Amino acid sequence: MVKGIKICGISDLETLNFILNHQFPPKFIGFITNYKKSRRYVDYENLKKLVSIKKNKTSFVSVLVNPNDKILEKIKDLNFDFYQMYDVSPERTKIIKEKYKIKVITAITVVSQKDIDIYKNYSEISDLILFDGKGYEKSIGFNHELLNSVTISVNKMIAGNIKIEDIPKFKNKDYFIDLSGSLENKDGKKDLDKINKLLNMAAKNEA
Repeated sequence: MVKGIKICGISDLETLNFILNHQFPPKFIGFITNYKKSRRYVDYENLKKLVSIKKNKTSFVSVLVNPNDKILEKIKDLNFDFYQMYDVSPERTKIIKEKYKIKVITAITVVSQKDIDIYKNYSEISDLILFDGKGYEKSIGFNHELLNSVTISVNKMIAGNIKIEDIPKFKNKDYFIDLSGSLENKDGKKDLDKINKLLNMAAKNEA
């Protein structure tokens, strides 16, 4: 059974409140914190408002691409449970985790088996390993069968062009599932009907 859902790319209060007050809220909600190329990017002032609301049992995740010290210092007092980091070395990941006393999701972008194997460099540092497709905001998929080589002790999350209808396919996998683009309408806004469908479907397939 899937371990839980992460909804990423939340940028407005209406959507956030809908998710948090749903009968089956996700385990994680992600906010694009420093990647301005993404249409889901949230500037600091709006981010501060969003993550200040009562989140109940859902964990708030700051999504960061190669964050510098300036952004890390800026967000250090915001109400995040995890930093999800792309393009950060194991050494720097450890420094950030210890300095800011934060849980870490290491995001690895995958094309081939060689990319999957990078997780071994982070398995002793990170609380979760996210295997994502290449392309960042473009949400490109990858062959999930490559994950069969990852040891069962690793806490895994997967992303990359995953559709709502794909959820039942993961019912025998020990993954957290991360969705974003498939929950949006044509103008790039999160669609509450799609989110509702996802959370109800996930509830039937979760461990």
